[in-house]
Order: sequence, then C-alpha cells, then structure tokens
Amino acid sequence: MIKFSVFYPETEDATFDHDYYRSKHVPLCRETWQPVRTEIDRGVNGPNVAAVHFFFSTEEDLQQAMASKGTEAILSDVSNYTSIVPITQVSETF
Repeated sequence: MIKFSVFYPETEDATFDHDYYRSKHVPLCRETWQPVRTEIDRGVNGPNVAAVHFFFSTEEDLQQAMASKGTEAILSDVSNYTSIVPITQVSETF
C-alpha cells in the first residue's frame, strides 16, 4: 500500500479553514483521485495544523491519480482554505 500524505505545518499568521477542507477540498480529492482510503488529521499537539493521507494500492495508481486532469483544480483550490504551503510525502505502508 502506498500512502500520499499532505502536511500543513503551523506557521505564524497562518490561516486554515478546517470546515472547508473537510467538506469541499478533501471530497474533491477523493472524487478526482479515487484512493482506496482517506484519513484526515486535525492537529491538536504537534507541528502540523492538519494533514491528510490518501492510500493507493500501488505506486502506479498514485502516479495515475497525480497525472489526472483534475489535479490542477485540486492544486488551485488550496488557496480557498489555507495560506500554508503544504508539504507532501509518499510512504510505503506495511
């Protein structure tokens, strides 16, 4: 299983609309990329305000998702809920 994570680090004067993120942005990602599973984190104690984890069966599935036509709309939507520059990570899960 491949996990694509997007982290939003706490930064001074950062804005983050958790409601928009949960109700609009992540559903857009799910619809576009069709991951096997998705988990959303709301930071309580730690360096990140939020994170999301998209799980794909294979690395090829992730690559196809990222190359899909809708990815541009997903990237354009980020400014609608945050001023934070996200950090991404791809991991293999066991």
